This record gives sequence, C-alpha cells and structure tokens, in this order.
Amino acid sequence: MSSQSNLSVAIICSSNMNRSMEAHSYLAKKKIVNVRSFGTGDKVKLPGTAADKPNVYTFGTPYDEIYEDLIKKDKQYYTQNGLLHMLDRNRRIKACPEKFQNCKEMFDILITCEERVLDQVLEFFESKESTENQPVHVINIDIQDNHEEATVGAFLIGDLVAMMVNSEDLDNEIDELLHDFETKTKRPVLHCVLFY
Repeated sequence: MSSQSNLSVAIICSSNMNRSMEAHSYLAKKKIVNVRSFGTGDKVKLPGTAADKPNVYTFGTPYDEIYEDLIKKDKQYYTQNGLLHMLDRNRRIKACPEKFQNCKEMFDILITCEERVLDQVLEFFESKESTENQPVHVINIDIQDNHEEATVGAFLIGDLVAMMVNSEDLDNEIDELLHDFETKTKRPVLHCVLFY
C-alpha cells in the first residue's frame, strides 16, 4: 500500500454538504492524507423552513450561490439552524458540492456516512466495467445527518484514517484494524473491496 502522504481518501455522504464536508475539513487540517469529498444523491438537498419544502440544488451549484440564496430566503432562520455557518465552512474548502458518480479519480479508500450512500457507491461500481484492476477499500460508518453527529463523525473518521495511515500493510491488516476500531468506538462498520 502507498505511504501515508500518498493515501487518497474520499468521504461520501448524500449531498456533500454536512457529514462529508465536516470530515473533509478535519482531515484537510490534519494533512495526513489526500482527501476529497462527494455526494451520491440525485440532487443536493438542504432543510427548508418547512419539512415538505427542502432547498434543492444541482451538484456543481457553488456553495457561495447556495449561501446567498438562503440569505435571500430567510437569513435569520438559516443562521439559527446552522446552515449558513455550514455553507461558510464548505466554501472555504472547495467551490461546490460534487457528485461521486461523476468523479474520474481513483482512491485508495472510500468512506461512506450511511448505508444508503454505501449502496449507491456499490451500484455505481457495478454499473461500470472494471478497467484498472486497482482495489479500493469501501468502508461505511453510519453518521446521523445533523451538525453534532457530523462533528463526532469527523473525529471518528479522523481516528480511523490515522489508524490506516499508520498501518504497515493496509490490505492485510484492514480487517483487524476495523475490528479494533469497532470495539473502541462501539460503532458498526461495513467493509468491502471493489475494483476500478
């Protein structure tokens, strides 16, 4: 497996807004791996002022634009519920939410933040032909989609990635490493190996 500075990791949630971006931010600050983040959903969805009225954007809509849109809609409400703060963080990391299924880059590790997202990643790999024969470890840790859990999730993902970086032979040690992580954190982890 590649050395610690070469390990490339993608963090994936549904909209590339909260959970994946919190972990992306945390890992980027730690500078232990090359990290990117993505969403797998059809659209980028954020809570609206009513449960049946979410704010919906296409992937690729700049975080700046979404931020301005929410200010226009209801600045006080979106400040109180933390969305403007979240978008402000996001736009300091990258330009816009990205859809995983459109990414051509290959990673060593994919970490998904919920089982439905894991399923979408698996479907995507099944839908295309494996051409490179390069393995990728796909790991799922369920993280609830709220600000507090996203923060906790970022620390958990950070710990897990640090364990992987410090591994002498990740391919052979990963099962044991994930078992140790599960035992320590009391969080179930799903793992499989796919091929690019």
